[in-house]
Amino acid sequence: MSLEIDPGVVGLIGANGAGKSTLIKMVLGLLPPTSGRASVLELDIATDGAAIRERVGYMPEHDCLPPDVSATEFVVHMARMSGLSRTAARERTADTLRHVGLYEERYRPIGGYSTGMKQRVKLAQSLVHDPKLVLLDEPTNGLDPAGRDDMLGLIRRIGTDFGISVLVASHLLGELERVCDHVVVIDAGRLLRSSSTADVTAASPLIAVEVSERTDDLAAALREAGLGVAAVGMLLEIDLRDDTTYDVVRDTVARLGLGLIRLEQRRHRMSEIFTTPTGVSDVDAV
Repeated sequence: MSLEIDPGVVGLIGANGAGKSTLIKMVLGLLPPTSGRASVLELDIATDGAAIRERVGYMPEHDCLPPDVSATEFVVHMARMSGLSRTAARERTADTLRHVGLYEERYRPIGGYSTGMKQRVKLAQSLVHDPKLVLLDEPTNGLDPAGRDDMLGLIRRIGTDFGISVLVASHLLGELERVCDHVVVIDAGRLLRSSSTADVTAASPLIAVEVSERTDDLAAALREAGLGVAAVGMLLEIDLRDDTTYDVVRDTVARLGLGLIRLEQRRHRMSEIFTTPTGVSDVDAV
């Protein structure tokens, strides 16, 4: 793959086994590439791995936290490892744990934390030394829907409030649609796409229509009116010729006496990038 990633919140998308974690480890200088070259913050990954890790924060995918120490002790230790003085490390740790929502629980042993709290500790240690870039590997792993929403909110704030660039790897497409400015899509180690999220999810020349009943009758009536119609589950996708298409759909629904649930221009979803000819996607669109 060949690509360039600008500052911002960038999503690295791919199914399990696509190469996301491998790419992150190479970017950190922890895993040498078999060929090719790459640089991070203008530093060569082959020769400047230590310098890269000084300037970059990393949140690994798997649980790697010591259970018998508190969040404060652990994050202070990681801050000291990154070169901060003892006083600065303690000040930064308190601020960072407050930011991730762990300030009240900061002195409890990590072994008694929930999955969501452990993820927040991993996020805190990646931020405590004020990096220019953070690499987050599956940061919502194991979280319930509320926990995922909270984590995504934190990730977005890293980029907007603190001005730190973020590369977040995930197989959950819907999550990255919500928080990322740019997406890099890989599959089996190959680049499928690198573009802005807005480009990926741009509006399509289709109208999505959902009615309360008799969907087949509505489809038939719209075809008689000269519109192209395709049934997709409970929805009808109608070719958008111009603005009068909305009027035709509205008038037809009213004439048939149907309840209109949805009438909107359809937008592409990232899951479509991965859809196979059989219509099955290898990634989760949640």
